[in-house]
Amino acid sequence: MIEAVVFDWGGTLTPWLAMDPHASWRAYAGALHPDDTDRATEAALRLHEADLARWADARNGHRAFTLAQVVADALLTSDPASGEHKAALEAYREFWVQATHTDPQAAPMLAVLRERGLRLGVLSSTPWPAEWHEEWLRRDGVLHLFDACVWSSDLPWTKPHPEAFRAALDAVGVSDPARCVYVGDRPYDDISGAKAVGMRAVLVPRSDIAVHEQVPVDVAPDGVLHRLADLPELIADW
Repeated sequence: MIEAVVFDWGGTLTPWLAMDPHASWRAYAGALHPDDTDRATEAALRLHEADLARWADARNGHRAFTLAQVVADALLTSDPASGEHKAALEAYREFWVQATHTDPQAAPMLAVLRERGLRLGVLSSTPWPAEWHEEWLRRDGVLHLFDACVWSSDLPWTKPHPEAFRAALDAVGVSDPARCVYVGDRPYDDISGAKAVGMRAVLVPRSDIAVHEQVPVDVAPDGVLHRLADLPELIADW
């Protein structure tokens, strides 16, 4: 019997939206240096390169990271705790808000699963702070439907590292991984990671994952889902 379902966030609970990460750092740098275009351009490039390096390390070594570490890696001359950086961080955050809206099918689907007595959770690979994510989930009226949310920005490891999935299992109170389903859009991070710890896994293949982010896998999901609304039926007999 299944006891819990844990979801990926971006590209799963939130529909995929193509975004330009460099543009997000241009927003940050533009707020950091509003009167100096050259400095802003240089800062945006350094931040983008630092961000890419951190994501490459997450892909290859499964190490989690935070926005503060990206800023530190970029070796910007101004103080990361300054008012200018706070304004820049808000500009960066505002850039990404358009990609944070929960799929309209999520709330009714989650309600059905809760009515069955299943515990629900989130496990997301993200450098963003937990309060950002939970504010967006609250805005969309779904935060209260989850028993626990785990963000890699609070962990040493990110998906597909086993410790990330074990943190999610602990958070939803499931001791046997076979009694938990993980739902995600990435074959490597989500499906191979969940299956490696003994969880069942459902692939939501609707995200256009960049080539440099793809890692070949030799595992298959237990199910494939094209609409979140169909998940209760898919796992009804699991």
